Amino acid sequence: MRKGRVEAFSDGVIAILITIMVLELKVPTGAGLGALQPLVPILLSYLLSFVILGIYWNNHHHLLQIVDSVDGRVLWANLHLLFWLSLIPFATHWMGENRFAALPVAVYGAVLLLAAIPLSFVDPRLALALYVLVAVMWLVPDRRIERTLAR
Repeated sequence: MRKGRVEAFSDGVIAILITIMVLELKVPTGAGLGALQPLVPILLSYLLSFVILGIYWNNHHHLLQIVDSVDGRVLWANLHLLFWLSLIPFATHWMGENRFAALPVAVYGAVLLLAAIPLSFVDPRLALALYVLVAVMWLVPDRRIERTLAR
C-alpha cells in the first residue's frame, strides 16, 4: 500500500479530533471579560491539546516522508497511535472541566503515554508542566529526518 492512504486517513482523524475539541468549548453567557474567567482551565486544556495534536500531525508527516510504502505492521502501529490520539478530546474536556484535578490530569497523562503520570497525584501542576515541556520539545520535528532526506 502507498503511504498516501495512511497520511490521508491520519489527517482526517486528527482533523476530526480537533473539531471535536473545539465543539466542546462552550460560549460564555456574559459579554464581558469576567465571563471568560471560569473558562480559563478549559481554554488552557484545549490549547495544550491542540498543540500536542499539531505536534503529532507534524511529526507523523515528517516520518512518512522517508517511507515509500507501508505494510500491515505500519497500519496497525498507525491505528494504535490514532486510538490513543482519539482519546485526547475526552481527556482534554474532563481535565479542563475539573480544573486540573488529579485523576483527570493522570488520565490525560496516560493518554499521552507519559512517564510522569504518578506525579499528577503529588502535584497536578508539575505534571501539567511536564506535559507542556514535552510539547515544546517536540514542537520542532526531529532534524535527523530532514538531514537524512537531504542526503
